[in-house]
This record gives sequence, C-alpha cells and structure tokens, in this order.
Amino acid sequence: MPTLPPEHTPLYHHPLPALEEWLRQLGARQQAARSAIWDLHRPQWSARIELGIEELEVSWHHDGQERVRHFPYGLTRADVEAAILIGP
Repeated sequence: MPTLPPEHTPLYHHPLPALEEWLRQLGARQQAARSAIWDLHRPQWSARIELGIEELEVSWHHDGQERVRHFPYGLTRADVEAAILIGP
C-alpha cells in the first residue's frame, strides 16, 4: 500500500499509485475495462471520477441529473476530497 503525501499536497505531487490508494480509501472502485475511471457510491448520490491527463473530472449522479466538475491537479488532495464528498 503506497504512502500518501500530506493532505495539503497538490495532486500533481502524488504518484499514480498514491492517487489510486487515495481513491480506494474514499471507497471508490476502479473500473476493470478503463483503469483511469473510478466509481464512488454514497447513499444519496454516485460519482464517476476520471484521472485525466491535465485534470481530475468528477461526474455526480443524483435524482436523474448529472453534474460535472473539473479539478486541476494543482489543487490539494484535501480540497479535492472535500469537493468530491460534498456531492452534487
């Protein structure tokens, strides 16, 4: 299990195995067919997280609606995590 950098470290300073471990700790599951896409399910909503080349894209699904946000890798892990977990 990779060690995560401190939570206030920008995502671009996280090696890929650390980013993947962080997503696992959030409860996300990696898609088998597309390894850059992760699915996260909460009681009130679900989200698809995509590790893109220049940014992390999150698509929340709730009550038949989709909301998409893009997070540059320059943001800290703590900030992106808080944004993801607050939901749509």
